[in-house]
Amino acid sequence: MQRTRLSTLIDDLGDQLSLWLVNPWRRVSLVLISLLLGYFFAVSLSAIAGQAAVQDTAVSAFLVLGAELMSWLVYSRRWRDPDLLRKVPKPLWLDCINSFKIGAIYALCLEAFKLGS
Repeated sequence: MQRTRLSTLIDDLGDQLSLWLVNPWRRVSLVLISLLLGYFFAVSLSAIAGQAAVQDTAVSAFLVLGAELMSWLVYSRRWRDPDLLRKVPKPLWLDCINSFKIGAIYALCLEAFKLGS
């Protein structure tokens, strides 16, 4: 591939972003934002899907499938190797995906408790 101005600019921006995300406080803030976005996503999805009450089974099947796929991706064997984790930390996007999943599951459980009372 040729080194154009656009590809150079994108590479430089990616390098600057990765240097910016090295700070642990920024990493924690992104994980916390992912947790809150997962919560918001699940609450809004349950409100929208519950309004018509037509596709409850399909939506719940997709939510369970999505949560299981996220769990499989985060907890797969290549990241469980302790020697690998000492050398290379877990990528930020995996932590954000896991945090999003935790927020979504928490929101769905909270909605279920609200409906049960």
